[in-house]
Amino acid sequence: MTDASARDHGGRPFLLLATRAEDEAADQEYRAFLRYGGLDSHRLHRHRLERDPLDDLDLDDYAGIILGGSPFTISDPPEAKSPAQQRVEAELRELVAVVVRQDFPFLGACFGIGVIGSLIGAVIDRTHPEPVGPTTITLTESGRVDPLLCVLPPEFDAFVGHKEAATELPPEAERLAFSSGCPIQAFRVGANVYATQFHPELDAHGMSTRIDAYKHHGYFDPGEAETLKEVARSGNVVHPGALVRRFVQLYED
Repeated sequence: MTDASARDHGGRPFLLLATRAEDEAADQEYRAFLRYGGLDSHRLHRHRLERDPLDDLDLDDYAGIILGGSPFTISDPPEAKSPAQQRVEAELRELVAVVVRQDFPFLGACFGIGVIGSLIGAVIDRTHPEPVGPTTITLTESGRVDPLLCVLPPEFDAFVGHKEAATELPPEAERLAFSSGCPIQAFRVGANVYATQFHPELDAHGMSTRIDAYKHHGYFDPGEAETLKEVARSGNVVHPGALVRRFVQLYED
């Protein structure tokens, strides 16, 4: 998109970095960020890292970056990582190092905890996995007054499902949220770099799509898939999407 075209559609676009090889799950994720962000395809570009290497990226071309979730797990042993995962992690390390140094607007959902956390020296391990489904998230005092998370209630339900998490944060990271099963559900580095363990873009329909896509990836017993979808549909996950919209509002041109 040319600069003039971008301005015609409301300024610089945002960029979604995606890593899901399953087309249905990848497309659902993109549609969710479009919907909750109040964006269209001109204002949210998508780059599927698992398929296409990340070439030189000029941050000045974008208002902000969103990193979607991933089947990749940072704490996997190196020998267990596919060539695609190794490449994606290397490219993201290089990019996120620049993002953190420049304090560039960035929102990493789930996978972002591992990507940003491992870069800044957080402990990323498998001490606090959470099963697939809704859980209650509680904001810390810092989270309640944070410019991004302040649009969320002090307690709210969100969808999770992860094998690894951040166990400890370095002093330069501010813990913003937690759950009973996971001590770090969100953190901020600097003023503008965010990571959430929960999925702000997920509703019950999206969770059902991912349950189908990843039922053989070790997150749960495949025989429990229909039960997990019913739990997702019967939950009360209504607030997290406001975080996506708030991110866009904070940083759009």
